[in-house]
Amino acid sequence: MMQIVFKSFPRYIAIFAVALLAFSCKSKRVVADGTLDENLSAKAIIRTHYDNALDFKTLSGKMRIDYSDGEDSQGVAVSLRMEKDKAIWISAPFGVVKAYITPGRVTFYNKLQNEYFDGDFAYLSKFVGVELDFEQVQNLLLGQALLDLKDDKYDATLAGNSYQLKPKKALELYKVLFQIEPQNYRMASQQLSQPLKKRLLQINYTDYQKINKWVLPQKIAVAAIDKDNRSTIDIEYRNIEFDRTLSFPYDIPNGFDEIKLKDDAL
Repeated sequence: MMQIVFKSFPRYIAIFAVALLAFSCKSKRVVADGTLDENLSAKAIIRTHYDNALDFKTLSGKMRIDYSDGEDSQGVAVSLRMEKDKAIWISAPFGVVKAYITPGRVTFYNKLQNEYFDGDFAYLSKFVGVELDFEQVQNLLLGQALLDLKDDKYDATLAGNSYQLKPKKALELYKVLFQIEPQNYRMASQQLSQPLKKRLLQINYTDYQKINKWVLPQKIAVAAIDKDNRSTIDIEYRNIEFDRTLSFPYDIPNGFDEIKLKDDAL
């Protein structure tokens, strides 16, 4: 079964990196009971969201990843290491597959297929139709907004148990919608779409957990739609620790074939 995932790893790691891939503000967790305030302005909601951003040096632990593209499905547990703003490292059991993501590099190798990919965020940007960078991918992992909410003005309304933010002025290239939960002012969901190209990226944060002084997502559900193709990834964090001294061992084995990605493969 694991062979299925590794065989289609270029597309799989692209979707996964989008799901993966916090600002360094001091953490000031809000003492709140989770009650929505209908009089709270969008500016205040956004300010509190950034005030509550995680402030750490390293993160490590396990992630359970369940992937499906409508034809194939697979679940696997991977090791995760992160140095904030610098590196994300992922290793499948026995190092069969490893990925190493930095602000300027996206690379992985697959021992089952004797192949590797070594490139940058241009490939991921083509895949979702939105310019992506390391910080945005990192923010997805941490329950932070994919886009910088301070760059535009938003209208705030109540939607279910969350604050909903929509841009006052429509963006040129895509539509966005953000929902922020009132307990910790972290993302409840965020959505980017290109209706004309029939593309949608939807990220739902179904639960949060408190680890020492930090609040981190526990479960993340990601759906990526491109025309008639739909892929989903469910991520669950396990045994997370902060600020340990970490290493990021990564070397592409000799003799592996380089994966050459083409536009028609996206």
